[in-house]
Amino acid sequence: MACKPRIQNKIISCLQIAVGGSVSFVAINFFNGNDNFYQSCVKPALFTLCTPEFAHFFAVKCARFGIVPSFSIKEEDLPLLKTTVWGLNFKNPVGLAAGFDKNGEAIRGLKRLGFGFIEVGSVTPLPQDGNEKPRVFRLTEDEAIINSKGYRRAYNYIRMQWLNQKKRGDLIVGVNLGKNKEAVDATSDYVNGMINFYTNESVDYYTINISSPNTPGLRNLQKGDELRNLIVKLLEAKVRYQLNKPLLVKIAPDLSYEEKKAIADIVMNEKCGKVKVDGLVVSNTTIQRPESLKSDKKLVSETGGLSGKPLKELSTQAIRDMYKLTRGTIPIIGVGGISNGEDAFEKIKAGASLIQIYSALVYEGPSVVSKINRELAELLRKHGYSNIKEAIGKE
Repeated sequence: MACKPRIQNKIISCLQIAVGGSVSFVAINFFNGNDNFYQSCVKPALFTLCTPEFAHFFAVKCARFGIVPSFSIKEEDLPLLKTTVWGLNFKNPVGLAAGFDKNGEAIRGLKRLGFGFIEVGSVTPLPQDGNEKPRVFRLTEDEAIINSKGYRRAYNYIRMQWLNQKKRGDLIVGVNLGKNKEAVDATSDYVNGMINFYTNESVDYYTINISSPNTPGLRNLQKGDELRNLIVKLLEAKVRYQLNKPLLVKIAPDLSYEEKKAIADIVMNEKCGKVKVDGLVVSNTTIQRPESLKSDKKLVSETGGLSGKPLKELSTQAIRDMYKLTRGTIPIIGVGGISNGEDAFEKIKAGASLIQIYSALVYEGPSVVSKINRELAELLRKHGYSNIKEAIGKE
């Protein structure tokens, strides 16, 4: 009988060692940014055990509390990747697209992944409920996501969250501004957002989001007189309130060539003296469902914007068109289907000055940022460029 406590103690000790070893193994591989570990262990576990929305929530919270690996760029790659756009110094051209950190709560943690800039939001003047759940769907076979979350947070909430983000160092931060669903005057919502964030030292630029497919009627603001009136009023507000931070407009990938041409004509039109739109974000998610999609038809038919690899060619063509239509005079942030250096290089050659990712974080893991930067630097070097600026629009 006296042997039983000893046996029990040995069993407990063995379990403690096994659990401790497992936790240590997971922690070491995770914080070392082990690509194979993410693909073989972390991603399958998340995809099996967590809904897409909970996995997103979990990832943001991990970044908020710094539970993420840290990556750095090779010293010899820095001169190739550093760039200046709108007078802002980007340590590298790889940014995080709006929609991931909607609340602006994870900036410092996300910086550890190696991003050159982060865009938070979208945010609105008044808080509002997002769309009904489920509203995020993984199209795993296509490495794509359908998202219909919608805007949720209010400006003042974001400002409170950012009070602790002042030590962001050389990280550039933009805010993506939306309008409330019930807003009668969309212009007022956007102008209020610009004014609200102007005095916030954590914000370097604004993006006016007129292309989300998840707010009824929003995409109509991209067309004709509605867009012209909106842009003119925004530029007038910039002058009136002396809001000298860069103003960008985010457009959809689903526009016809004629619609793109109309947008180019409007954003290049100097209605307020020498003031004009500073840049374009090309593009938002798509409402199209390409026939090439392999995932379950029920998932494919879900409502929302499609992002990820199926968006790559559509967004690249939109970048190419807007670069030519604006004669390369308005810097473009290229977004859509980027998961490696080759994808990024393709967007830059099409006319993008900077690029953003989102879905790649889900399918490739946290090391994807450093991978894109590393591979992009190799491609720039291989093609004889000494800096990313030399490759813009050089198809």
